[in-house]
Amino acid sequence: MLKFDAIIIGSGQGGNPLARKLAKKGWKTALVEQRYPGGTCINDGCTPTKAMIASAKVANTVFHSKFWGIHSHGLSADLPAIISRKNNIVEDFREGTLKGLLEDHVEVFLGTAIFNGPHSIQVTGHQGESDALTAEHIFINTGARPYIPDIPGLKEVPYLTSTTLLEEVVIPKDLIILGGSYVALEMGQLYQRLGSNVTVIESAPQLVGKEDPDVAAVIKKMLESENMQIYTGTQATRISKSGKLINVEIATGTTREMLTGTHILIATGRTPNTADLQLQHTQVLLDEKGYIQVNDRLETSAPGIYALGDVKGGPAFTHISYNDHLVIYKNLFENANLSIQTRQVPYCMFTDPQLGRIGMTETEAKNNNIPVKVAHLPMERVARAIETGQTRGFMKALVHPQTDKILGVAILGPEGGEIMSILQMAMLGGITASQIRDMVFAHPLYAEALNNLFMSLEK
Repeated sequence: MLKFDAIIIGSGQGGNPLARKLAKKGWKTALVEQRYPGGTCINDGCTPTKAMIASAKVANTVFHSKFWGIHSHGLSADLPAIISRKNNIVEDFREGTLKGLLEDHVEVFLGTAIFNGPHSIQVTGHQGESDALTAEHIFINTGARPYIPDIPGLKEVPYLTSTTLLEEVVIPKDLIILGGSYVALEMGQLYQRLGSNVTVIESAPQLVGKEDPDVAAVIKKMLESENMQIYTGTQATRISKSGKLINVEIATGTTREMLTGTHILIATGRTPNTADLQLQHTQVLLDEKGYIQVNDRLETSAPGIYALGDVKGGPAFTHISYNDHLVIYKNLFENANLSIQTRQVPYCMFTDPQLGRIGMTETEAKNNNIPVKVAHLPMERVARAIETGQTRGFMKALVHPQTDKILGVAILGPEGGEIMSILQMAMLGGITASQIRDMVFAHPLYAEALNNLFMSLEK
């Protein structure tokens, strides 16, 4: 039995920095990783997808270059080269992660962690070797994986996930995507721009169901303008294989239809990686979906065991996982008494243009009887957007009528995430809509349009 002060299970964006900081504090620290250092973000999520989305954006710009007065001669997407570039970036990030852990004297174990007692685990390595570890403090950062719905026939067809699609070296001719949320739409636009014919099937009445209807409607129109076929309020009722083709039976109300594609991507959400842990040997409680239950300090129901990142449910974002480690670390060593209930939760969808979001939606304000004024500015009235030829989308902000404080923001447009971040800092610092309306911004930035955004409240 190898004794440690701390064991981190999972090399994600919360577990890695926590392990390094604990080791620097003098704690003997072990980190166990089942797959690759870096977790979902580096290996399957943010890093590889954004690298490939950058290639797709170049393809789209070249394809439409005549709009800017530039005449290109032919266009072809070299997917193996795109995959190779993506893999090189992922491997650099992965190696950098491992190097940082080892430099800070974190002992890294590659294998599957299984609890065999309240504070002890067995690690089975990739070559069959086994190590027994114990620690007073254990931090679970095992993340989540794609959720596969129980649709008749799905198990009999060669479906793709957001992980496996990234290794395809042939551009799918006809790609059917089940799901209409953030990952589905990013991947859909990516492959449409590389040459696929993409069809999206979403069971909810609108795409990106957490967003306001006006945001969802513009996103749908935007993607349809790129020739993506989108179904909302539609169920996939049966899936079958016919030779090399995949058939998807769909139902929209009383209407039945058969879609045929060469590939199918399942992008219907995520499910937590808790089954392998065998948490029945601990006092850690799970919810009905298998997520680890935590309090607002990320403590589980078992003393000395914490959970951070996607495995605990809640907002499944890399930056939230990273912030989780700060909450734990500062509470342990700085008596900070931080709570995850009071932090900001910004996020982005990296379609082109981007969606940047922070705070409440207009729908949430109405449902909770919170009075708001809505500032709205179409991107077609933003000087920088007109100059660059990127006028799709709009800026939107919710403002409290009495305090003039900003309560929520949705920026659907070029560099939407960067513009949202400006307003996020304003929200944190208590800067009012009127102050931003009269603020001096450099010309001609996208951010300068925030003057006009809040001027719209005066009309």
